[in-house]
Amino acid sequence: MDWQLVADSFWPLLQGGLTGTIPLALASFAIGLVLALLVALLRLSPNPVLSWIGRAYVSVIRGTPLLVQLFVIFYGMPQIGIRLDPWPSAIIAFSLNVGGYAAEVVRAAILSVPKGQWEAAWTVGMSPVRSLGRIILPQAARVSVPPLSNTFISLVKDTSLASLILVTEMFRKAQEIAAFSSEFLTIYIEAAFIYWLFCTVLSTGQNALEKRLDRYVAH
Repeated sequence: MDWQLVADSFWPLLQGGLTGTIPLALASFAIGLVLALLVALLRLSPNPVLSWIGRAYVSVIRGTPLLVQLFVIFYGMPQIGIRLDPWPSAIIAFSLNVGGYAAEVVRAAILSVPKGQWEAAWTVGMSPVRSLGRIILPQAARVSVPPLSNTFISLVKDTSLASLILVTEMFRKAQEIAAFSSEFLTIYIEAAFIYWLFCTVLSTGQNALEKRLDRYVAH
């Protein structure tokens, strides 16, 4: 292994992760969470049409590969006159994907809150929207932290697919350095190591957050 190459390429790869991979994951996850909440509420709606729309969305997203979704948006949409740059295309694809998977997590978390909480909120005169925002969602959030954290960690790794539509993130940097140096194994192992570092830090943060939230849960 060329250790000098490893040393020289470490900062460009890390910089690609800090300025490309992590921001891409954060933006997509934030938008995806909002979408997930909306889809979860659609699925819980007593209106059969709205509920069907939510189920259909989740089915399509979970039943198709993320890479296909990414290619449809970046390479397919221009066929109908919609052209997007690589970054917006990646954010849209990842957000839609997160929305489909996280919607089921959010829905399950909302359903885990006892119905008595809804009834108590209505008893004191709260509207359904206010009950959801002030009583139900804060409790559901604690339940959803572990699975949503895992979704985010998976998303950080999945952002490597954005390199296929020319988004300059960490794996794209690795491809460029590997092509220039012809040391594919060395560079890709180094990129894998940095991904592992990111995920380890995120997992540590997840554990700390779970312990902090666990203080407010009665046992």
